[in-house]
Amino acid sequence: MTQLFLGIESSCDDTGAAVVSDAGQILSNVVVGQDDMHAAFGGVVPEIAARAHTEKLDVAVETALARAGVSLSDISAIAVTAGPGLIGGVVSGVTFARGLAAGRALPLMGINHLAGHALTPRLVDPSIAFPFLLLLVSGGHCQLLVVQAPNRFHRLGTTIDDAPGEAFDKTARLLGLPQPGGPAVEQSARDGDVLRFRFPRPLLDRPGCDMSFSGLKTALRRERDKIVTDKGGLTKTDRSDLCAGFQAAVTDVLVEKTRRALEMTAQDHGASTALAVAGGVAANRQIRAGLEDLAKSGACRFVAPPLSLCTDNAAMIAWAGIEQAAIGDKGPQPIIAKPRWPLDTQTPSVLGSGKKGAKV
Repeated sequence: MTQLFLGIESSCDDTGAAVVSDAGQILSNVVVGQDDMHAAFGGVVPEIAARAHTEKLDVAVETALARAGVSLSDISAIAVTAGPGLIGGVVSGVTFARGLAAGRALPLMGINHLAGHALTPRLVDPSIAFPFLLLLVSGGHCQLLVVQAPNRFHRLGTTIDDAPGEAFDKTARLLGLPQPGGPAVEQSARDGDVLRFRFPRPLLDRPGCDMSFSGLKTALRRERDKIVTDKGGLTKTDRSDLCAGFQAAVTDVLVEKTRRALEMTAQDHGASTALAVAGGVAANRQIRAGLEDLAKSGACRFVAPPLSLCTDNAAMIAWAGIEQAAIGDKGPQPIIAKPRWPLDTQTPSVLGSGKKGAKV
């Protein structure tokens, strides 16, 4: 008998609800954004995000059920993001899910948001076998993971400071481009001269798979300041050239570190069945192209979910619940909202100079 899972996601500024079957069919995937609420502040304001989740969770769930053509009586279990993320938003989602599950006597699973991203490639293509290598690259996270099972992950590398998505957003702000910064920088870079600025490739000369992007952002700011001092301001060409150089540097770092991770995976875990990429930055065409070329050169399958499943969404949370329930893992009990929740609890945390070091 087909089972339907209701997924609920509220880890940052998108309120998500989705209905997914245990066969991998996405019956609905609703995302209610908050871009307009945060636009004036140049970034996500946690208090505003938490309040908006509280106001929109019931609407998102009702819409997801209606679009799927089902009711709560058809749902087999609820899977909710229990962390990591902005704690106010995570608490909103967990609290709402607890009440819904209790009222309907439904099983409730607390899902690691990163596990949702990590298992998304198997939602797109269930034929992908474990283990596979995943580059999780988003606004808040950047990790290279060997996905060994629905509940078992081995981290090969991570960022010691800013995540690429955060670096893209900060770059956009430095150049006066709109938010979200990733799409704006990518759009501007299309008309840019990639050779005008040769930005550093942080940690590229060091062994291993750890990454750093804070220094790259600083280098871009210095170049911007030089132009402003000399010319009195930035032209459209200046912005495009800066974006092109920045994007090329990020791509080079991600591709090279992923190449090393593929080698480490083959050595320690056997050949990877696939190279997968997930997270919001996975939507960047240049980064995707670089990773796809890498996979081809290594005779490795490349999997990149569609944009709707790369950014934060509830379908991936429902699917992670389905995958983990299938192997008898009901998740941590009791379900507690967590601002930090590493996927790999065995590998020591990377403590770098940046604020992200302790939580990945």
